[in-house]
Amino acid sequence: MEARGEAAKRRLLRILVADERREALDSLRRLLEELGHEVLAQAVSVAEVGEVIASEGPDISLVRLHEDDAHALALIAEIAGWAGGPVLALLDAEDPDFVSGAAGEGAFAVVHPVTSSSVQSAIECALLRYAEVERLGEKVDQLETALERRTVIERAKGILMERHGIGAEDAFERLRSHARSHNRRVVDVARTVNEGLALLPKR
Repeated sequence: MEARGEAAKRRLLRILVADERREALDSLRRLLEELGHEVLAQAVSVAEVGEVIASEGPDISLVRLHEDDAHALALIAEIAGWAGGPVLALLDAEDPDFVSGAAGEGAFAVVHPVTSSSVQSAIECALLRYAEVERLGEKVDQLETALERRTVIERAKGILMERHGIGAEDAFERLRSHARSHNRRVVDVARTVNEGLALLPKR
């Protein structure tokens, strides 16, 4: 009852388990199901990853390493390129070289030893890290967009200042007034100025 209560408090996830060795995955499937998660695929090859992720949309993906480091790294890289969630690597034995390689291919966490508590803890940490990375990515996009808008407007102001012999404030006011009267954004008017299509003196 206590385990069920703890599971109810957690976010229950759709988890992709990626490995070509089906016989090695039964215990991991049972472990995840006992934690209350839904296991989407017990085995998947590198070639199948994109199709599985596109059709199933897992919240998180686990790659189990056995002896073939290159194969596991290829799975991690392929999943990281397709998935909309974090990728974890599960190790049966310590392997510092693999850990470094997995991080380079996009793994958010490495789990060793593989136990219920270690897997669940790694899942929760990976989800938090992934959400933070997503937020940072959105902030970067917002900053880049703001910088792009500012660059476009400043260039248009410069063009207006040169063509009309006016100051920066007057140039911006012309952009703003034109935008208001035509129900457009200032940045859109600025782009037309930069393209020579608006607010320039007739020749």
